[in-house]
Amino acid sequence: MPRIQRCLCRAIKFEPNVVYFKPQGVSMRDLEIVEVSMEEIEAYRLRYINKLEQTEAGEKMKTSTSTYQRILNSAHNKIADALVNGKAIKITKHETI
Repeated sequence: MPRIQRCLCRAIKFEPNVVYFKPQGVSMRDLEIVEVSMEEIEAYRLRYINKLEQTEAGEKMKTSTSTYQRILNSAHNKIADALVNGKAIKITKHETI
């Protein structure tokens, strides 16, 4: 049984309307799925939609600058993997602690 990941960031202000993205013309059953957490999406949104710098984005997420950077890096890696290798992206909600 997979371990439930817990979200350490308490300040996630974004609720996506869509939680799956996939390559056009490929059935979901034929795709690998890359799971991107809500905190990764929030970090990505703050940097590229809201255009915030790392320090300011970390403050908004109520986390350290280095933790924010690790979260953003993880989002970059997962999104790149999905785009380059033709995988689906699923945005997952994790239990908060």
